[in-house]
Amino acid sequence: MDPKSPRSRPDDAATRSTRRRFLALTTTATAGVTLSGCLGMTTESSNGSGGSDSSNDSSGSIGSNASDGGDLETAADVDEWMADALNYDGVVDETGTDEVTVTVGADAASGPYAYDPAAVRVSRGTTVVWKWVAASGAHNVVDEGGAFESELYSRGNATFEYTADEPGTYLYFCTPHRGLGMKGALVVEES
Repeated sequence: MDPKSPRSRPDDAATRSTRRRFLALTTTATAGVTLSGCLGMTTESSNGSGGSDSSNDSSGSIGSNASDGGDLETAADVDEWMADALNYDGVVDETGTDEVTVTVGADAASGPYAYDPAAVRVSRGTTVVWKWVAASGAHNVVDEGGAFESELYSRGNATFEYTADEPGTYLYFCTPHRGLGMKGALVVEES
């Protein structure tokens, strides 16, 4: 190497190239996730129930149930899951209520990509009704553990119901907008 020439390290070009590739892939993946739920990747219910799904399978609960002293674990599970979620401001206590409604496609800082309330605590036997708002894009409700899963809806009159028969913590998300932080939590306590 000539002492008068500027020093160059062979790995600088490779590092810049790798960074550019990473940024390009990240941008492409984010755009794909964002647009997939907004550009027609929808299915409408054809079960003749006016857009309602219903499920009572609760085999996918995680965390610990409230009756065994697991409240701190449950709170930690929910806080960790909701760390990057939109519209999360703690767990709303709806224990003792027979039916609770969660809005799907609620407004958040980045658009209609939130559940409201984002996290809710209910008593065993409570029916949770997720209700889609008009013109909010295509959304669904999918439990991380498989206990419940709605269709992907894009119309405002759709609903999905789940009766919380098993105590536990159910962490759920919207498939097309999970990467944007559209997540929720359902904490079911013993009556």
